[in-house]
Amino acid sequence: MAALGWLSPRRRSATARSVLAGEASAEAARKSTQEDTGTATAGEEPDFPVHGDDRAAAFFDLDNTVMQGAALFHFGRGLYKRKFFETRDLARFAWQQAWFRLAGIEDPEHMQDARDSALSIVKGHRVSELRSIGEEIYDEYMAERIWPGTRALAQAHLDAGQKVWLVTAAPVEIAQVIARRLGLTGALGTVAESIGGVYTGRLVGEPLHGPAKAEAVRALAAAEGLDLSRCAAYSDSHNDIPMLSLVGHPYAINPDSKLRKHARELEWRLRDYRTGRKAAKVGIPAAAGVGAVAGGTAAAIALHRRRR
Repeated sequence: MAALGWLSPRRRSATARSVLAGEASAEAARKSTQEDTGTATAGEEPDFPVHGDDRAAAFFDLDNTVMQGAALFHFGRGLYKRKFFETRDLARFAWQQAWFRLAGIEDPEHMQDARDSALSIVKGHRVSELRSIGEEIYDEYMAERIWPGTRALAQAHLDAGQKVWLVTAAPVEIAQVIARRLGLTGALGTVAESIGGVYTGRLVGEPLHGPAKAEAVRALAAAEGLDLSRCAAYSDSHNDIPMLSLVGHPYAINPDSKLRKHARELEWRLRDYRTGRKAAKVGIPAAAGVGAVAGGTAAAIALHRRRR
């Protein structure tokens, strides 16, 4: 921590939380790979990666990079269906997600409120229960939303003998389910504290977002003996520029307008797997995000009422 002495106390605290979150996520990811292995469906292989380079790996953002939409929102829909919380809580959660996209900024107080709401839902539940439910939710809401093009990129790295990791702000348990279902090596995700296998309602560090993702990748690379200059990273969001900037092979996948501009300036590779109509909306991601969240919320509530 001595190296952070030049920062203000507030900045030091935020940086320390990012480092803690990154290290906790890396530890959880490595621990999970000791238990889970698998292979994914093969896809078309691009020119990169280099075969036989065991000091290289690939890191994939999840939301809108590997999967259409937000994993946390789909997970929330699944928990709502299982009566973990009420309709008003789902509406509030959807509004918070829409606000983040619409405002384009991350107000600390607003984010803390959203974070506390999500943690209160799982507090007192067993980790094993959430993992089991995550398997069901993947089949219900997520499997059909995987981008085939991005999955093919991930498979190319696996075929080259490299490890492939998801890196997401979603809970590490659901991230690990998705990684295993896709045959990936493992996942870095937000780590919620648990004691005796039961969630306490607190986080270890902070959500794995922005700089925390970069810290997680850095920690995992050090533990795995990887050379980041030979690694690749893939994301759709400008929030992941810190992670993308760590590696020698950054890719902008289905990029938002800020990432697209940044990628073009630095001559990063770009790939867009959306339809022409969706790709045209890249300049107005806020409106698209609000529509997606509001539509998803309305659908979940309508389906729940219809089944009563």
